[in-house]
Amino acid sequence: MTDRNPRFTGKIAIVTGGAGGLGQAISAALADEGARVAIFDTSPEAIDRALAELKGTSSLGGPADGAGFLGSIVDVRDRASVARGVDEVVSAFGGIDILIAAAGGSLGTPRDIDDIEPEHLDLVIDVNIKGTFNCAQAAVPSMKSRGGGAIVNFSSIGGRSTSPVTGIPYAAAKAGVLGLTRRLAREVGPDNIRVNAIAPGLFLTGRLQGMFDAMAEKDRHEVLDAIPLHRMPDLRECVDPVLFLASEESSYITGAVLDVNGGRFMAG
Repeated sequence: MTDRNPRFTGKIAIVTGGAGGLGQAISAALADEGARVAIFDTSPEAIDRALAELKGTSSLGGPADGAGFLGSIVDVRDRASVARGVDEVVSAFGGIDILIAAAGGSLGTPRDIDDIEPEHLDLVIDVNIKGTFNCAQAAVPSMKSRGGGAIVNFSSIGGRSTSPVTGIPYAAAKAGVLGLTRRLAREVGPDNIRVNAIAPGLFLTGRLQGMFDAMAEKDRHEVLDAIPLHRMPDLRECVDPVLFLASEESSYITGAVLDVNGGRFMAG
């Protein structure tokens, strides 16, 4: 249990991509500060594994006792799938206060323009932009009925500056998430719903950690030399900014993007 006063006692949160490394860490941190958390993901096996780990580390109970965690198989690209997941959360927990739209990424698609097929572009745009929109559209009515809420969308340093790692579809999608965030913030602000985005740099989870470890020492130093803090981040250093944007600590912040990249990109 965190030493800080719980910021999310009585709150109900959805984390999309919640069975992944970062999504699961965000879910655990929200629950550790008092929230009931629903994780949305596409893999039943990943959801089961994540729920087992979350219930084992959290101070809260599992979904069977009506508190703690709930897992839903949701494809964020599919509006009907998202609506079913949101209805399940509202039925189980009574509403929605927080949406963390973390589902996204380059999704294993090629980087170079000559290798990109239409289906690669469709996949990246659909998950990152369409998925973010679908989840917000489905969650906002419940937030309105509860007097407000907070949405945190996931952009990326790749949507803020050119990246040698990811391709054009990813850059376009993550830049699009920022436009979506600003316009949505303007629309739902009068309903006391705040909408912000986080733009992380490179966080080494799972496959990326293996790739970085396998790089030649010279290449690893080249990556680190581009980061003014000259180190890779801990996972918690992405989780904490997300929790800040979801909490009342950022109660007068909306339509903003928070860059979390060790200074590799500095906004003008």
